[in-house]
Amino acid sequence: MCRSETGGRGDRGYVTAEAAVVVPALVLFTMALVWALMAAAAQIQCVDAARTGARAAARQEPQDASIAAARRAAPHGARVGITREGDLVRVSVEAPAPGLGALPLTLRAEAVALAEESVGVAA
Repeated sequence: MCRSETGGRGDRGYVTAEAAVVVPALVLFTMALVWALMAAAAQIQCVDAARTGARAAARQEPQDASIAAARRAAPHGARVGITREGDLVRVSVEAPAPGLGALPLTLRAEAVALAEESVGVAA
């Protein structure tokens, strides 16, 4: 018998076994990549929401209106907080990471703005 006639028969099972390991790994990697992209998009929304709230609060809009503006720009389920520290307005936004909840990750963003009433005032 030639070596080439028997060499191919013993390798058939290896291809199936390798595919059985590689395909689930590729699916898991793809799912992780999609989750990471969703989390990055939610983080960007948190940053935008904090900036929006800080701008609104710096313009001396009522606190409820500033919080509402930040919540409109924030991801679903976000918590918004506004504090005043002298001439600075600080807005913080916290939101749970999107997904199935397997990773309890909290996304956070903060923005600070100078209150308009204090601009141009001599110290």
